[in-house]
Amino acid sequence: MALISEDLTSRIIGCAIEVHKHLGPGLLESSYEECLCYELSSARLAFKRQLPLPIEYKTVRLDAGYRLDLLIEDAVVLELKSVESVTKLHEAQLLTYMRLADKRLGLIINFNVPVLKDGITRRVL
Repeated sequence: MALISEDLTSRIIGCAIEVHKHLGPGLLESSYEECLCYELSSARLAFKRQLPLPIEYKTVRLDAGYRLDLLIEDAVVLELKSVESVTKLHEAQLLTYMRLADKRLGLIINFNVPVLKDGITRRVL
């Protein structure tokens, strides 16, 4: 599983680097999402976009309006950001989304950085 995860995250990051190389920092998150989806499709990676994420409260599933930015290959939760810096709150949000979606691997990609590798956060549950 680890090798598959490493290969998958490498491919995802490669797609994100391609987007960042062409657009650079400073745009809205939605612009990066649109372009990243194009790159993921070109790389033949299956993904779901803006996937509703209900919460379970006691014995009830509730639609609280949460959405995953992207779920890739039904394995990686991908949260996109275009912020000055990724905070502990962003990381907590990713971990919560991973738990709610029952996925072990997640990435935050912050496109608002000069060098994209500095904007990548990887978390495993």
